Order: sequence, then C-alpha cells, then structure tokens
Amino acid sequence: MRLIGNIIWIVLGGIWTAIGWVLLGTLFCITIIGIPLGRQCFKMASLSLTPFGKTIVYGGGAPSLIANIVWVVFAGIPMSIVYLIAGLVTCVTIIGIPFGLQSFKMAKLAFLPFGAQVR
Repeated sequence: MRLIGNIIWIVLGGIWTAIGWVLLGTLFCITIIGIPLGRQCFKMASLSLTPFGKTIVYGGGAPSLIANIVWVVFAGIPMSIVYLIAGLVTCVTIIGIPFGLQSFKMAKLAFLPFGAQVR
C-alpha cells in the first residue's frame, strides 16, 4: 500500500506541493534569520512528496517550544487549516480516507514543525 499510495499521491498533486515547499524553503534560506524556517519547509517537502510509510516523532524542548509558538502565530494556523480542509475533502469517499489521514498528519506537522523528525 505504501508504494501505490505514494505513487498516486505524487501524481495527484504531491509533486507540486513538495516543489512549493522547496521553493519556499529556498527563499527562507537566503537570509540567515530565515534558515530555521527554511529547514522546516524542507521537512514539509519531504513529507509532502511521499507521506505513506513515514511517521513523525515529536521532541525538542524549550527552544522548539519557543520556535513553535512563533511559527504558529505567523504561519502554522493557516497552513494547518488548509491541510485539514484537504483531509476532510478527501475523506468524503472511502477510497480517499488513506489520503485524508496523510493530510491530517501533514496538518499536525504544519502546525508544530520545530522539534519534529520525519522518519
């Protein structure tokens, strides 16, 4: 299921989402201040390209907590809402439920990316 799910995901838009995350991460990495944000965008790009079979492990500590608070205020809420809406739309059909679950996984990572590891 992992291989088939990832192929369908890439064909139906995962490649464009991943390219968008890479471009955004590259823009952030132009400045020194934006490098931590760019790294989180690259993390989202890797998950957006092939989400099936990957898990997210949360950890971090106080620095991750502070960075996540700043991220949530400026970017986390709208990005996670978009992924939640995409997940709800794809969960309307039985065939779309696995894809909706992947969107919910990405919504959680888009909300709190600092301190998370994609495995």
